[in-house]
Parts: sequence; structure tokens; C-alpha cells
Amino acid sequence: MKLYSFDGVDAALDLVPLAARRALDLSGLKISLETWRNLALPERRALVEVGAEWSVDSQRVSSLLATTPAARVEPVAELGTATIPVEVARAFGAALPISSAVWQSLSPLDRYALWKVASRGKPDRIIAAHAEIVGHSSLSTHVSPAGGARMVDVSQKPASHRRAVAETRVTLSADAFARVKSATVPKGDVLGTARLAGIMAAKRTSELIPLCHPLSLTKVEVSLELDDGASAIAVRGIVEAFDRTGVEMEALTAVSVAALTVYDMLKGIDRAMEIGPTRLLTKSGGRTGDFSR
Repeated sequence: MKLYSFDGVDAALDLVPLAARRALDLSGLKISLETWRNLALPERRALVEVGAEWSVDSQRVSSLLATTPAARVEPVAELGTATIPVEVARAFGAALPISSAVWQSLSPLDRYALWKVASRGKPDRIIAAHAEIVGHSSLSTHVSPAGGARMVDVSQKPASHRRAVAETRVTLSADAFARVKSATVPKGDVLGTARLAGIMAAKRTSELIPLCHPLSLTKVEVSLELDDGASAIAVRGIVEAFDRTGVEMEALTAVSVAALTVYDMLKGIDRAMEIGPTRLLTKSGGRTGDFSR
């Protein structure tokens, strides 16, 4: 059950919490405090739960109030993610910043709560709401209000085709390079094993990088080419997906693990191998647009 500390409502639900207000506002219903208190506690809890969901089920709200006197009013529209409402920006101002990126990362209930607090214009409540809902997130979308790391909510972003290309290289001694080229490495097929390792790593990036989202990848391609002039192996990874967030980390993880696999298979011959530079070459798709080195 979603309750805000700044709202001053406890589990007894003697007052109407913001989540329940959102459920009522978006359903075009208004009830008095007395009517709210006359509702059974399970019904009050249910209204809070409906109001905390990503999309308010107005039919569910109406059914919960079927035998309760409720006035019909103009429904409040759900707040969009594209633009911060003028009243919110004005109420919080430069002293309590809410960036567009942070606004987009908030849940619908959090956005509603900030808008509701802003519309009331009470300074103490505005400060408390910002601290609880935004807090350290004003510095980064990956930082929670309390200051800890968090994974950004991308559920409301539109899915689109995402593509990323990354590269790295492994520089070897002449002896190690010759062994790879002649396929005489004791551990076996260096290039084939590294290629497979890179593909597997791309698919498990979210298990390795804490704030990455699990993605349904549609393509992972890892290639390794021998550079005779530099006694090096060039590693390139191409990753694609149709999803709500980019695949840059998957491409970078693929080439990094492929390079580490090369090192592992050759460390008995050359422990002085060097990996890098590792870098993103291109990315496309998503709100931030394309990037090309």
C-alpha cells in the first residue's frame, strides 16, 4: 500500500491518501471525508491500491463506491511524461529542481502527487514532497530519492529498434599471436571460444551490470579479426533489439568478455597481453538519438 510520509496518512487511513485521491480524480468522482471514513477499511485499502497502479481502473473505483454517495465531476487527465506541468515547475522552482529526465522516470502516482502538492502551494509540504519523491534523483535518474542507486523505470517509453556497435582489441606477443594464427593453442579454438563467450555475455548483461534492464535481444554478432601488423586481435560486437532502452551495454559487454576469454586461453603463453581501448562506435534508436564515433 503506497503512502507518503509527507502526506501525514498512516495505515489506519483515517485521512484520504494521495493514491486514493488519484483514483478518485482520474475516475471523475468526489467524496467527502465523512464518506471516506464510513467506508470499510478493506475498501479504503483497495482504493489506495488502485490509485497506486500505473493505470487507474475507473470501473473498479466505481464498483468500490457503488453503494457510497459520490459526486460526479470532470475527470482529471493523467499527467504525461513529455513535459513538466507549468504549475509543478513554478511551485518547485530552481531551488527544488525536477529535470525532464527525472519527471519521465517517476511513476504516474509520483507525478500526480507532485502536481497535487504544487496545486495546493503550501511551502512546507512542497519541500517535504520533493525530498521524499525526488530527493537525490534531481542529480541523476539512477539515484533514488534517498541517495541509493536504482534502475530507471522505462515501462512508459515506446519500444523501438535499438542497435549498438562496440569494439576492443587484444595485443599479444609475437609467439602468442603465431599460436592463434596457426591454431596451436593448447586450450583449443581461441577465436571460436571467444566469439561464443561474447554472445553469451551480451545476453546476460543485466546479471552483470546492476542497473541494466533485461532485454529481448534480436541479434548478437561478435567477430574477431587478426591484425598481423600489430600482433593483435580486433574484437567487434553488434547488438540489436526492439525494446524500450538501448543496447550499448550489451555490445560493450560482448566485446569485453570476448577479449577476456582470449586472455584466459592465452595467459599460459603471454601474461603481458593488453586489452583495449574498449569503446562504443555507434548507437541508434531511442529518445537521445543516434551516436557515431
